[in-house]
Amino acid sequence: MTERAFSQVDVFTTGPGMGNPLAVVAAAADLTDGQMQAFARWTNLSETTFLLPPLDEAADYRVRIFTPGSELPFAGHPTLGSAHVWLEHGGVPKTPGMVVQECGAGLVQVRNDGGRLAFAAPPLRRTGPLPEENVAKICAALGIGRSAVLRHQWADNGPQWQALQLADARAVLDVEPDYAALAPFGVGLVGACGPGDAADFEVRALMGFEPVPAEDPATGSLNAALAQWLVGEGHAPRRYTVRQGTRLGRDARIHVDADGSEVWIGGDVRTVIRGTADF
Repeated sequence: MTERAFSQVDVFTTGPGMGNPLAVVAAAADLTDGQMQAFARWTNLSETTFLLPPLDEAADYRVRIFTPGSELPFAGHPTLGSAHVWLEHGGVPKTPGMVVQECGAGLVQVRNDGGRLAFAAPPLRRTGPLPEENVAKICAALGIGRSAVLRHQWADNGPQWQALQLADARAVLDVEPDYAALAPFGVGLVGACGPGDAADFEVRALMGFEPVPAEDPATGSLNAALAQWLVGEGHAPRRYTVRQGTRLGRDARIHVDADGSEVWIGGDVRTVIRGTADF
């Protein structure tokens, strides 16, 4: 048994408990794959990350990202949460103001904008409209008609998200998914908010690909892919704010900034628990 620094952070948060929780284990270089997976299964959060020395000289640190059931090459809120903990534990980036994280998907830049972290969206692995049979299955699982879908797109940057834009934020919030019918699809819903709203878009992430399907309260990977699609095709401004987690009693905010050729996905991170873990 070894005592290790452990943190639980709230990512994309607007206040206590309003974002997406993440467990982070520091100094994890000696852990085996099995130990990491077992600990992630025990925390039972959507993701648990482990910080290790980088293998690539260009990186500041390396992260491994585990769900309770498997390892992921990349995920958004674990990227911001891991960078936050690395900095909190005294990490000093090679380039001031820019952390370079190494993960299964390669190197990911994380910039620090006055304390708010933002990661550069990874490239999409698949683009273009969804197959019509997928759209039909998704609509049936969501209990909506095909005409309710304004447009659709692959949003696959690791997690194989399939995205639908609905008429507005209310239409997104009114959806009652049948997860048994949705499996194994992961579906992102987006709808524009009205004038005077605190956010520009409402997003929901329906994780039909998980062993226990559920809705995610704040999803960096999905919002990165949505931004590349919506901004790239002129359906969203180059800067906008997303609200997510509303149906779960959360109030997460994801800040999108399309800066030149890069799309940056930012949010506020707060450490909720600091301590040690023995395993």
